[in-house]
Amino acid sequence: PARFAVQNRQRRFAVDPRELSAFLERIAADVAPGDHRTATLRIVSDRKIRELNRRFRDQDRPTDVLAFPADPVPSEFLPEEEAEYLGDLVVSADTAARQAQEVGVGLDDEIRVLAVHGYLHLLGYDHEQDRGEMERLERVLRLRHGLLRN
Repeated sequence: PARFAVQNRQRRFAVDPRELSAFLERIAADVAPGDHRTATLRIVSDRKIRELNRRFRDQDRPTDVLAFPADPVPSEFLPEEEAEYLGDLVVSADTAARQAQEVGVGLDDEIRVLAVHGYLHLLGYDHEQDRGEMERLERVLRLRHGLLRN
């Protein structure tokens, strides 16, 4: 069973959900080999991510990636399938396309970079408080998994 359900919810850019899911499987096997919790990645438009950013972070603007960890309820109180759920990732294809152009990489690679960033947040990493630990891990993962942006 796939750990990552990838849903393309925008029409402007071509995205391969199966390939993205397989990529995230490889990242998960690398970063959290014993962790089989599942997550959902939705690829959306700027309009949709702006709405989510406004509703959940009080920031009325589009952003590149949002991570919504599942509620940390002790697993004995949850049905097994819910205890196995890590959370949701949302990436804006529009913002990813702009950033990809700025740094000179392909859209697929930029979406992967953002998905890795969001996944690490779901695992509990916090670049605002970890003295560069998350950033270093992201750099290692980009190199190890063939992502050009460094």
